[in-house]
Amino acid sequence: MIKKAKKEKDILEQDPLLKEISDDVKNDQMKVLWDKYGLYVIIFVALALTLAVSFETFKNWTDKRNQEISNAYAVAISLQSQGKLDESLELFQALAKRSGLYADIAKLQIANIYFEQNKPEEAVKMLELLVDEAESIQMQEIASLKLAAYKIDANAPAEEVQEILLPLTQQENGSYNVARELLAMLAIRDGKLDEAKKEYEQIIASASSSDELKSRAQDMITIIDDQNK
Repeated sequence: MIKKAKKEKDILEQDPLLKEISDDVKNDQMKVLWDKYGLYVIIFVALALTLAVSFETFKNWTDKRNQEISNAYAVAISLQSQGKLDESLELFQALAKRSGLYADIAKLQIANIYFEQNKPEEAVKMLELLVDEAESIQMQEIASLKLAAYKIDANAPAEEVQEILLPLTQQENGSYNVARELLAMLAIRDGKLDEAKKEYEQIIASASSSDELKSRAQDMITIIDDQNK
């Protein structure tokens, strides 16, 4: 997963965002923006959220009481990375029957596997379950962001996506800027460039934004301004 995320980032860096915008492109401004950049951002967000709850999380939980669960999770992740999705799914489903954070993380990975198996309905149900019932607020927010990213790509109604994301923008925490970026991509998808620009400006103004995120937001503002000429 880490290598894949790095590869996506390298591709973006090697292909400057403005160089392919031509006069012909401007005839269909909104569609071009979404087609070129929307899916990349969704992939980037999905990868970041998956990595946020990767096995590295478990390496800090090494007490004897948690070791067995940690080992089972590591095996399940390994099977998933090898493409043995059915075997991995079986292990995660067993872990999901436990209580607490371990079960919630297992459910998130179950949703990931369902997406890999092209079973979006099952994946969405699992994410919705986490949004409603996860024991930690952080896991609820992660599930909400992944659910919103899927719905944007699946052309769900804007109101449906906003209902998920807007509560995450009420205070600046770990989910704030990711939610803003997804709202920007939703606006681009629907041809509302001015709304998208406002979301990117909010990201740049945020004290919690990383330099990389601010740079990406500024690049998108530059593109939007160029499209509006």
